[in-house]
Amino acid sequence: MSPPKPEPRPTPETQTFWDGCANGELRLQHCGACDRYYFPPRPFCPRCLSDQVEWRSVSGQGVLHTYLINHRAAPGFEEDAPYAIAVVELAEGPRMMSNIVGIENTPENLVLDMPLEVTFEERGSVMLPLFKPAATTGVRG
Repeated sequence: MSPPKPEPRPTPETQTFWDGCANGELRLQHCGACDRYYFPPRPFCPRCLSDQVEWRSVSGQGVLHTYLINHRAAPGFEEDAPYAIAVVELAEGPRMMSNIVGIENTPENLVLDMPLEVTFEERGSVMLPLFKPAATTGVRG
């Protein structure tokens, strides 16, 4: 029997992100000084170093920036192999690592810049954001 998949552990800095996921929404921090979103969470803007940051719900839309297909699964992921470890460029600008679901993870199916949308999967006591092919096109503007 395979061990369970690892469960993310929220910290005080990331709790709002995980609370949003539990409510089915993707949340990012936004800098009021330079008007940019960023990820991963931190108490100051990585661009201008301002502490004028707040959490905002975002669209959950993005595009596939790059990926790697993992054939040698980590413990707990054996049943999922092969699976894509992807970098998704969100419509709001930041990039985040995730997995692609809802499509066979092959190079033919994983087309760079393909429109994606967030979906959530229960992982222990948290909901994990994953991405699937978007129902609509034209994510980039």
